[in-house]
Parts: sequence; structure tokens; C-alpha cells
Amino acid sequence: MIGATALVLLVAAVAAVLARTDPPATVAVVPTPPGKAGEDVAPVADPFAWDPRRAQDFARRAAAGNSHLLYSLSPGGVVASAERTARWRPQVERAAKQAGVGADTLEGLVFLESAGREDARAPGGLESAVGLTQILAETGQNLLGMRIDVAASTRLTRKIARAERRGRTRRAAALRRRRAQVDPRFDPAQALAGTARYLALARQRFGREDLALVSYHMGIGNLEDVLRDYGAGAMPYVQLYFDSTPTRHRRAYRRLASFGDDSSNYWWKILAAEEIMRLYRDDRGELVRLATLQAAKASAEEVLHPLDETHAFVTPGDLKHAWDERAVVPFPADEAVTGLRRDARMGELARRLHQPPSLYRGLRPEALAMALYIGAQVRALSGQAPLVVTSTVRDADYQAALVKRNGEATRNFSLHTTGWAFDVERRYQSRAQALAFQFELDRLRSLNAIAWVREPDAIHITVSSDAQVLLPLLERVNIDPP
Repeated sequence: MIGATALVLLVAAVAAVLARTDPPATVAVVPTPPGKAGEDVAPVADPFAWDPRRAQDFARRAAAGNSHLLYSLSPGGVVASAERTARWRPQVERAAKQAGVGADTLEGLVFLESAGREDARAPGGLESAVGLTQILAETGQNLLGMRIDVAASTRLTRKIARAERRGRTRRAAALRRRRAQVDPRFDPAQALAGTARYLALARQRFGREDLALVSYHMGIGNLEDVLRDYGAGAMPYVQLYFDSTPTRHRRAYRRLASFGDDSSNYWWKILAAEEIMRLYRDDRGELVRLATLQAAKASAEEVLHPLDETHAFVTPGDLKHAWDERAVVPFPADEAVTGLRRDARMGELARRLHQPPSLYRGLRPEALAMALYIGAQVRALSGQAPLVVTSTVRDADYQAALVKRNGEATRNFSLHTTGWAFDVERRYQSRAQALAFQFELDRLRSLNAIAWVREPDAIHITVSSDAQVLLPLLERVNIDPP
């Protein structure tokens, strides 16, 4: 993912485009609707622009769109992490009552911060985040009233590691008890009590649970700065996040982008963790299913389109039938209209299968509409076009031929064989275009509208079926929506 400095540079890089006041609070439109020069084309409402009437839907989407790393990076797997986290439920409920927040939400924080491990440690030594709720030593000492002896805790941690290496489990357990006495961050009850004190302070300051939880990672002062830059007091975080962009509330957007960590997405990941814990208790089978899908690829693409629920094209004949049924439509070659360039190499292996390259130059209508949308957004932000699309639909026979030539190509289920995926070349017209593209990727993933992953030469994008709301864009390239 693009770093904080690069994100901040986006605003400067497209300053000429952004040098205008925030637009009025009317219906947002796709900024550069595809259409031939000189044509009188009506604006297309932007279904992914912030709309306060859809606040709950946006929050739900953001939790789902930011959940992949919770599944893929959970120590021992997401089910094991949920099981560890669930052990602390009684203590979590007591701490939540003290903090004035929901127990499920606080449990989500525990899952996110430590995966339920009371001895979890962040890199950087014991001055850094430690324990069930990952409290910094300085925060614990100066804000939460915790008596933390970092030097003693460090010595005991070394002794614990030595005892474990030698198989002296009883001594290691005794040393852990001593460490919890000198460093209460390692005591789950005291760690939760400290977190409760923080959240109570933050909730008193902001008057909202979501902002209190956001500040746990971002910091109270930093969040106050973002709210000030937005120009409002306490407000729903979903609005602060989605209504702060390079073209609206730019100062708040720049502030959010400047933190360089997961501060801006922290609330969505807590909600994602809360949902994981709900599934652990109420629908273990669904949690296992999602864990399998999330682990299948480096993105959540198989969650969007599971193999057992998605039609894949096995042979060129299958793909031809999809074209005949208009389940696949052509990818246009008019970059002046689309803001996208069709790479001349697209479908280059078709001759090996005795097929025309045009068979492999199309997408599902919804996926093409999303490609057009991304091209329009990036062109509006950066003032530059086109992005180069290198690959669209394939069949399994084409995929097998590609595997022989390209070591990066998957030998397993490829979303390209469904028509829901396309690749964009990682060579850009300018830094401004690259950063505008990155902004769109991250925003659309947070809306769970796409899944994407960075490959050596391309960005691989899989489009959600929710992109059907963009189908009116196809009319701009003379394709009738299905």
C-alpha cells in the first residue's frame, strides 16, 4: 500500500485540479463521464460518493472491505484468534461498562490489537505497544496511571524466553506472573482497565463511541485536528472518513493520509473484528467458510466471487457462448472516450489456442463499468489519461497457456476466467496519475466494491457484482447495458 508521504503528495501533485472550493452538497456525479468529444452527455450520478442517508451501508461495506488482513494475518488462523479472544469476555464486559462502550466493540478491539494474546508485543521493545490491548509504555505511565517498570519488564522478558527455550515451563509461568506485577500491561485485567480509562476519557471528549475508538489508535489530539480540519465538531466517523477526499474537505483528507499507519481504517477493522467474533459465537461454519475464501488469494477476491457460486469459462467455447449471451461485452479501444488504453498485447496467446485475440478482450458488463468509472475518476483527479489495461477475460485453457509462460500466473482458480477481473499496468503517465489511482483503489476497496492486489507488473482488480449500479456508464461507449 502507498505510504503516508506518497498519499500526502497526491494533493500537491494534483493541486491545479483541486484548486477550487468544495462542491455544494448536491448529488455527486462521475466527474468525467465517458463520452465522445462534443457530445451532449448527461451527468451520471456517482453511487460511491458519500451520502449521509447511506451511513450504515457505508460502515458495513467498510468493515467488510477492510477485513482481509484480519483473516490472513491472524496468528494461528482467524478461528484460533477468535477462540483466544473469547476467553476474556467476562473481563471485557466489565471494562466496557467502565468505559461506556459496547462489550462487542471492545472485544473487537482486543481481537484487532492482540488476537487475544495477553503477552502480544509490537516490534520496538517494551517501550512500544504491549499486552492484550497493546498499550504504549508512555501512554500507560503518563495518561492511564499505570506503574510500568520497562527495564524490569525487559529483564524478565529475556528470562522468560530463556526458560522457554530450555523447556522450563513452570519457571516461565512464574516469571510471567512477576512481569505482570512490574508491567501491568501484561495483566489482562489491568490492561483492559487501562484501556477502559482511555476510552472513557475519549468518549467524554468526543461524545461518541466510534470517535473514542478511533482515537485509541490515532490519538485524541490527532483526531481533534482532523475534526477541526473538516470544519465540524463531533460527527460520525463514517462521514469524516468518506467525505474527506482530495476534492472535498481536503485538509481533513490530508491529515488522515499523513499518519502513515492504520489510523484512518482502524474503526473499520474493529467493526470487522466484531463481526468475526459474532460469527465465532453464532455461525462457526460461516466463519470457517470466509476464512477459507480470504486465505485463497492475496486479496478478498474469492469472497466477492466464490468458485462454487461463480461461473468460470473453461474452454474457448464456453467463453464464446458468454459473448453470444452478452454475459461478456467488448473492452473498447477508444482511450479518448474511456480514459483507458487497451494494451495491444491483450489476448496475445489466443493464436496458440487457434482463437482470435478479440475473444480475450472483454469483461462482464459490471466489471467494464467499474473500469470506466476508475478511468474517469483518475482522469478527473490527475488531469491525465489513460491507464493501461493489460488483461481482461480468459478461459481456463488460456490460463493454462499463460501459466507456462508467466510464473506469476495462478495455477488455481483465476478470477480472469469469470470475466470479473482485469489488470492495470503499473507504468503511469505521471506520479499524479499513480497516486490518484492509488486513492481510488483504496476508497473502492473500503466500499467493498473491489478487491485488488499489487503484482510485479500490474494491479490486479476484481470487481464486486455491486458494480451493477455503474451500468449506465456503458451507454457512453455505445454498449447497451444488459
